[in-house]
Amino acid sequence: MVPSNPELCLLKALWRQHPLSARELHEAVADELGWSFSSTRKTLERMLEKRMVSQSTRHGVLVYEAALEKLGTLAAYARDFGTRIMELDTPLPVTMFTGSKLVDAGELARLERMLADWPDDEDKNDSKDAAP
Repeated sequence: MVPSNPELCLLKALWRQHPLSARELHEAVADELGWSFSSTRKTLERMLEKRMVSQSTRHGVLVYEAALEKLGTLAAYARDFGTRIMELDTPLPVTMFTGSKLVDAGELARLERMLADWPDDEDKNDSKDAAP
């Protein structure tokens, strides 16, 4: 699943720090999104429906955590960009993530393995969907 830009912004904030209340999350992304608190809450509601985030209660306050795994989401973005935008048949090089503030060296190695499996893993999914 490839989240929208605002959804990705909220997910990135939750990957950095979690759990967060809706208010804390709104404050963390306010400069980047520049929208009202009600827009943040509505987006969180849609993300809950899509199972992108989970919700729980801590000390009487509703808090949110990312339900989408960070590296899987980044790999989906890279694949989408590579196939849909760049029209590539091969994976993007992991070096495009070097210097990212979002992934560390260990995560970069895992991401490289995930991208190396592409497009083979999609071919396996296609063959499962094919009629006998």
